[in-house]
Amino acid sequence: METPTYVLEFEKPLRELVKQLDELRQQSIETNVDLGTEIHAIEGKIEAMQRDIYSNLTPWQKVQIARHPRRPYALDYVGLICESFQELHGDRQFKDDQALVGGTAFFNGDAVMIIAQQKGRDTKEKIARNFGMPQPEGYRKALRLMRMAEKFSLPVLTFIDTPGAFPGIESEARHVSEAIAVNLREMAMLRTPTISVVVGEGGSGGALGIGVTDRVLIFENSYYSVISPEGCAAILWKDGTAAPKAAAALKLSADHLEKLGVVDEVIPEPLGGAHNDPAQAAGALKYALQKHLNDLRALAGEKLLETRYERYRHLGVYEDAGVVRS
Repeated sequence: METPTYVLEFEKPLRELVKQLDELRQQSIETNVDLGTEIHAIEGKIEAMQRDIYSNLTPWQKVQIARHPRRPYALDYVGLICESFQELHGDRQFKDDQALVGGTAFFNGDAVMIIAQQKGRDTKEKIARNFGMPQPEGYRKALRLMRMAEKFSLPVLTFIDTPGAFPGIESEARHVSEAIAVNLREMAMLRTPTISVVVGEGGSGGALGIGVTDRVLIFENSYYSVISPEGCAAILWKDGTAAPKAAAALKLSADHLEKLGVVDEVIPEPLGGAHNDPAQAAGALKYALQKHLNDLRALAGEKLLETRYERYRHLGVYEDAGVVRS
C-alpha cells in the first residue's frame, strides 16, 4: 500500500499507519532483516481502521469523498464502460459548453446517447470545464442531444457531477434558469429510456437539469441535494463552518436518498472511495446500468411515460386539508 498523496482530515490516522508500514518495508529491504511479523501486525491495524472509518462516515465526510480530486469523473467512466464514444459539440445557438459533454457511444454493443457533466484535473482544464458548472448553452446542448436520441430510439445515459449550474452574470443573462426548466419539462416527456447516475456531486438545479430520468442511480459516496452544505450553512446559520451540520440536515447522502425514494439504487464503491479502484467502481456501474436498461426496454412508449410520471408524482410529502400525504 502506497502512502496517499491527498488525504482527507478524517483519513490522517490511517495515513500515519500507512507511513509506518512503508518505513518498515524499506527498513526490511535495507537491513535484510525479516520484519514480517511487524509488517503483518500493522497491515492488520490498517485493515481494521479502514473498516472502522469507512463504515461510519458522516454525511459531510461523504461530501468530501465526492469532491476528492482523484475521484473518477464522468468521462473516466465513459471510457471504462463504453466503446467508440463520439463527442458532439454545440447548442446551435451560442457556443459549445465544455462543462457539459455529450455524444453517441456503444454500451455492451448497443448504441446509446451519453450526456455528462465533466470537471477538470489540472488548473487549465478546470478553467476550460468551468469547474464542472454548466452554463445555459450546456443545458441546451444536452436537450439537443436528448431529442436526437429520441429520434433514433437511443437510450439516454446521463452522468451527474456538478456543484451547480454556473451562477455568473453572463449565465443569468442568457437565461440559465429557463434552460434548466425547459430540460425538466422535455425530459419528462422523452419517448426513450433514460437513466442518470450521480458519480460525484449532485448540486441543485444544475444537477437536476440532466436528472429527470426513468431511473436515478447514485454512487455510495456521492451526494444529491437542493443546495451545497456550505450554501445551506450560510443561509440558515450565517456561518459557512456549519457545513457538517447542514450536510446532516439535508439528508443528501446515498443511503438517505434511497430511503426517501429519490434514487432507485445505490452503487457500491471500493473501500475508501471510487478513486481507490476506478475499474471496480466502473464494473459495478456497468452492471447496474445494464440491469435498469433491460427493465426499461421492456416498457412500450406510453407505458414508459406513465411509469416516469408516477415516479415523480410520488416523490416527497404534501399536506392537504390537515392530512399529511406521501
